[in-house]
Amino acid sequence: MAGKEEVFVGSIDQGTTSSRFLIFNTAGEPVAVHQEEFTQIYPNPGWHEHDPEEIVRSVENCIEGALKIFEKDGHSKDSIKAIGITNQRETTVVWDTTTGEALHNAIVWTDTRTAGIARELKAQKGSDKTMNICGEPISSYPSATKLLWLLKNVEKVRKVYEAGNLAFGTIDTWLTYKLNGGPVMNVFVSDPTNASRTMFMDIRKLQYSDEMLEFLSYEFDLKKVHMPKIVRSADKEVYGKLSTGPLKGFPIMGCLGDQSAALVGQKGFEAGSAKNTYGTGCFLLYNTGDKPIISTHGLLTTVAFDFDGKPVYALEGSIAVAGSGVKFLMNNLGFSQASHKITELAESVPDNGGLVFVTAFSGLFAPYWIDDAHGTMLVLTVGITHHTERGHIARATLEAVCFQTKAILDAMQKDSGHELKELKVDGGMSNSALCMQTQADLVGIPIVRPKMRETTALGAAIAAGFASGVWKSFDELREVNTVGETVFEAKMEKRDSEKMFKRWGRAVQMSKGWLAEEEELEGHEVEAKEIKESIKEDESGVSK
Repeated sequence: MAGKEEVFVGSIDQGTTSSRFLIFNTAGEPVAVHQEEFTQIYPNPGWHEHDPEEIVRSVENCIEGALKIFEKDGHSKDSIKAIGITNQRETTVVWDTTTGEALHNAIVWTDTRTAGIARELKAQKGSDKTMNICGEPISSYPSATKLLWLLKNVEKVRKVYEAGNLAFGTIDTWLTYKLNGGPVMNVFVSDPTNASRTMFMDIRKLQYSDEMLEFLSYEFDLKKVHMPKIVRSADKEVYGKLSTGPLKGFPIMGCLGDQSAALVGQKGFEAGSAKNTYGTGCFLLYNTGDKPIISTHGLLTTVAFDFDGKPVYALEGSIAVAGSGVKFLMNNLGFSQASHKITELAESVPDNGGLVFVTAFSGLFAPYWIDDAHGTMLVLTVGITHHTERGHIARATLEAVCFQTKAILDAMQKDSGHELKELKVDGGMSNSALCMQTQADLVGIPIVRPKMRETTALGAAIAAGFASGVWKSFDELREVNTVGETVFEAKMEKRDSEKMFKRWGRAVQMSKGWLAEEEELEGHEVEAKEIKESIKEDESGVSK
């Protein structure tokens, strides 16, 4: 009797610093993977951009690279039944609908250039009502302020807008559009986990909100901008097919924003389950079930997934700087060329030596939402300045993520009314046992780390797998990726962890206001320069 045909699902994992393509078997194991980093563009302090076309090329290269490995191992590409996409969220792309040409570099989710626009929106009448509609606070984080900045500051974008041909999308929309052949097929869609990160979507109706579009219009009519159709996270038809490459004609059947994908990959299907992904940033999602909870403690309300037209919601706490803090030590301070060496350096000292590092390079996200905070390194114990060494800085960098996670968990318990029993973790920084033990000490609950930590890519594969029939129910996935888990239990006395967290709170307060102060000083400098030029013109008789 012939054996059952082995089937696979492909997963495009488009992240902040690299793109990857993974191929999973039905046990949730990656059997082939290819990764490619792409250029990080920093035109000014606080600005962060990507080349949209380079992102597409990197994805196409990854598909080709992973498929070569897959076929070399004796598998047939015909056994790949569907492809899923997971992506960095909020990052904003605009293009011309007539040509499919991107009009500007993508503005990345970490970018803070829109802090001024966010402050102006907060001052508008009705700003106190927006959170209840879209689930997000007004800040530089969502896509809305990035689109407004592009309309206001880039002439090329404004001209295409005025001609009625401006398309807006997050990375999921851009990828599906381009991978389907651009304007030829015009596959122009977004799933609710991504659309809920724009501020344009009604979190309950999963449709664009006229009220939000009107509030966010600023100086523009946002209804003139082409916005993608919001569709389910898993669907056989709406995401189209790859138009080129070795998998030409293969269907895309699922899409999830990266953090929702990680929750799915951690099998957080039931209300009360939670995961924390320690990637470039750090993102904690708590499944709240079929009804959205609007936070009153600094969290976001987001869509966890929508596989069957019945959306599941989550509370989310977003931390701007996690793994990027480690990269800062490596690239800017020359600590090491390998990220695992930062943990080794942190382990070389018994504690942080009184050093607290508020890694607010992009302001502070949840639960603080301080746009005008700057990175602040503080020694908060008297008499140790000369004692501080590289190990203390490394340790304080890891601890910064753990402190913010603790603050988010506290807020989640207040919003939900329930105490979390355990926290599932993944992402690059979760490889650090020191970081995970510190996290367990601070939050006082077990930290569960799976052996296979490609949970974000697995989540996208699960979405596509559900649509294609590779998996038919959550129950089929219960035992996926459970072998070899590591559990970190709290070892620190509660009194000591509370003392550490209190010190962190003091440091956060001291990090506030720096950016606003700088902008005020810059404004005074511009004003002074204009006055001087005016005086010179008067003296020369050029003007009255």
